[in-house]
This record gives sequence, C-alpha cells and structure tokens, in this order.
Amino acid sequence: MSRQCDLCGKSTIFGNTVSHSKNRTRRTWRPNLINMKTMIGGTVLSVKLCARCLKSNKIVKHV
Repeated sequence: MSRQCDLCGKSTIFGNTVSHSKNRTRRTWRPNLINMKTMIGGTVLSVKLCARCLKSNKIVKHV
C-alpha cells in the first residue's frame, strides 16, 4: 500500500535536514492523505486524496 494520492499522484519525497553546523541527515516529507468515499463514474469508490485535491473540489464527496 503506497502513500500516494489517487488523483494527482503526490507521494513521499526524500531530502536532508540541515543543521546550523551544516550536518545533513536524511528525512522524508509525507503527503497529507485522507481516506474518503467519492462518486466516480456512477459508482462509489474509497480513495486516498491529498488535502490539496480535497480543498480544490476536484472530486465529489459521497455522503
């Protein structure tokens, strides 16, 4: 099971935390994913969406 938005494909990215003394340690940034039910093609599906897709009304919520 991947940490990825089903709509836009946003996923985990990797990089470095850089301290004041320029020491670098690896870290990750994870997307803000929300599980919800939505109506796609006339059927109700459970999808993982990032907060940006949900906020921009790219989908229709199923209540």
